[in-house]
Amino acid sequence: MAEAADFQGTSASPVRRWLRRTGGLLAGAPLLAGLLQLPAAGPAQAASSDPVSVSVDSLSPSAPTDGDTLTVSGTVTNNGKQAVTGAHVGLRVGRMLNTRSAIDGVAQHSDDLQGGTGTEVGGKYEEKFSKLAPGVAEHFSISVPVDKLDLGDDGVYEFGVALSGQTSAQPWDQVLGVQRTFLPWQPAEADTKTKTTFLWPLISTVHMTARTGAGELQTPVFLNDDLAKEIAPGGRLAQMLELGKDLDVTWVIDPDLLASVDAMAGNYRVQGDGNTTTAGTHQAVAKQWLAGLQKAVAGKEVVALPFADPDLASLAHSGTSVTGSLSHLKDATDVAATTVKTVLHVTPDTDFAWPVEGAVDPSIMKVATSAGADRVIARSDSLQETAGLSYTPSAARPVGGGTTAVVADARLSTAFDGDLTKADSATLAVQEFLAQSLELNAQTDEQRSIVVAPQRMPSASQAQAMATALKALQDETWSQSQNLTAAAKAKPDPDATTRIPSTSAYPSSLRKQELPRTAFEQIARTQDKLDNFKVILSDQSRVVTPFGRAINREMSTSWRDRSTEADSFRGDVENWLDELADQVKLIDKSETKLSGRSATIPVTVQNNLVQPVNHLVLRLTSTNPTRLKIGGKAYYEQRVEVSGGHSQSVKFTTSANANGRVSVYAQLYTEEGQEYGDPVQFDVKVTEVTPTVMLVIGGGVLLLVLAGFRMYTQRKRAAARQAEDDGPDAAGEDTGEKPGIPGAPGDRLPEESDAPSGEDDPEQPSDPAPDTAPESADPSGTGERVDR
Repeated sequence: MAEAADFQGTSASPVRRWLRRTGGLLAGAPLLAGLLQLPAAGPAQAASSDPVSVSVDSLSPSAPTDGDTLTVSGTVTNNGKQAVTGAHVGLRVGRMLNTRSAIDGVAQHSDDLQGGTGTEVGGKYEEKFSKLAPGVAEHFSISVPVDKLDLGDDGVYEFGVALSGQTSAQPWDQVLGVQRTFLPWQPAEADTKTKTTFLWPLISTVHMTARTGAGELQTPVFLNDDLAKEIAPGGRLAQMLELGKDLDVTWVIDPDLLASVDAMAGNYRVQGDGNTTTAGTHQAVAKQWLAGLQKAVAGKEVVALPFADPDLASLAHSGTSVTGSLSHLKDATDVAATTVKTVLHVTPDTDFAWPVEGAVDPSIMKVATSAGADRVIARSDSLQETAGLSYTPSAARPVGGGTTAVVADARLSTAFDGDLTKADSATLAVQEFLAQSLELNAQTDEQRSIVVAPQRMPSASQAQAMATALKALQDETWSQSQNLTAAAKAKPDPDATTRIPSTSAYPSSLRKQELPRTAFEQIARTQDKLDNFKVILSDQSRVVTPFGRAINREMSTSWRDRSTEADSFRGDVENWLDELADQVKLIDKSETKLSGRSATIPVTVQNNLVQPVNHLVLRLTSTNPTRLKIGGKAYYEQRVEVSGGHSQSVKFTTSANANGRVSVYAQLYTEEGQEYGDPVQFDVKVTEVTPTVMLVIGGGVLLLVLAGFRMYTQRKRAAARQAEDDGPDAAGEDTGEKPGIPGAPGDRLPEESDAPSGEDDPEQPSDPAPDTAPESADPSGTGERVDR
């Protein structure tokens, strides 16, 4: 980025600013002369062969003012093979740095003896060591009143801590080790203060799976218990919360993190080997972290990223060619606001998109704004200045179509990217950040709005350094805090670039980390399966919600550089969906025999889900309708509804026209005609009724008729004999009985048995029983319990 001091003679700064800087250069002339008096080649070579490392573990205050006492502490270590004698550690004030690029140069060669070390403060403001043995580290701490440093005008000064001494091989006093850093000097209020926005990201990796318990509560299942470690006291996210609550920052939050911690606050389980899970035990930690966050964000600006922080660049470069991919981004954006409101009880801003490292190209800008966000957080090393500006312009840049690119300053945003686990590296990062901020403010008297967008997931040590620098900045005299929305609405600089870099300019190092097209194809396949499955459910939310969020997580930015883990996660989501869908299925059926022209065939549908399923159609198809018809045609369909944890037998009426074996297929369909699950195939063996059988049946019927006729004639003869024995007078007696019918009405003759026997006994006609008895065609109820 171009800036005023980098193009001297073309500075846009006022004359007063030019005079101040000229005075600074003149004040630094004696210091430069002192540098020239130092031995050059000899001591430098000695230092290279017998280096002494100097670490500055603390510098307080980071930006001193009038009346302060500067305290510098750290360690010196003799890395050579010879002892250093007559050694002492001194503080050295170097030149005033007039450009941001000059600060870069010092930072890149902070321990190089060739670069000079400045003028030593001298006097009593040093610490002596009579002997520094090889491999031994010695601690030092030096305090000096600021007025003893002879600082000149306001600005950034090179500041060094150097160890001087001699060795037996080179017995003269020389600088054997140095560590350079920066001393921001702005004791009075600046005429114009830079408005600074610092993003404070609360983002983590993916922790929740698509799996949930089968009960009504749907207990969530976590990949591991790593989130508990992050939010526990001392953990990364716990420190981000503890440090951020006292800072004037804009909170940038992934709603998935909130959803995950909120789920952990209740009953949850942790995935183990295979399909085993164990009960989670960190509910108290989750509740404590959420309660602390609710207090921290009260009254502060909260920006919600789309759910699970989707990788916009991967989506733009690989996902847009896969149908349906952009719909997931819209879904993730819609659910973001609801999640933050529910968990934190604040209304977030969802108008911002944040591509990885602020790197943009036209396709990324298009995708970033497709879900409704009209402000894209870019970075100045991507959207670089091309107009030769002599200063750093404000962050807001209108780039057309109602979209604003909010361009974060690259130097300030990357100041804390390195390994800051050591106190030395953290201190240097803080001092460089403050130096860049002060130098940026000194570029012009025009007030500007600057945005700092650090790495997405700072480590605990990085977060501590960020907080130290930000607290010092907020207490200083050249900067004032501002939230992100205000920075985006600030008046843009008309000369600042608004040209989005081409797709070919996108960093190859970032492109290598992106999700491939195959990932989005798998996501699309999983979504298709989900769409097919949900239509049969009576309570779709039990499946749509956990799988919808899981699909959002499959697109997360956190999968960068973790391709193996990403593949495993997507595979687990799809496999689990397949397992659930397979809980509704047809039961395998063995060969069925049909004797006779018609019968019913039962087909069983099993539902092992906890909820009822409906909107299903069962189709039974004959492969040879000439021989066997289903419901009078080649196939027949019936609607199916099955209660949770039950099975249902669906009965189909069949008619046979010829002997032989026929293959029959049973297949479930959704009401929309989409196949559901695997088909079941079985054979039906048909035996047609033959002429021989008909002859046997006819003979049997004839015998029955003859037996009935014989019985009739026997009864008639017996009645006639009885009438002859009674004589003619019997007819006139009043016996109360009808003539010719002895005994009470309906009684049978005493010599007649109740059932005929032998050849002469009558028989009732009947048909031979079929192998498969006719059954009711009505479906059984939904209350049949599944045999398990």
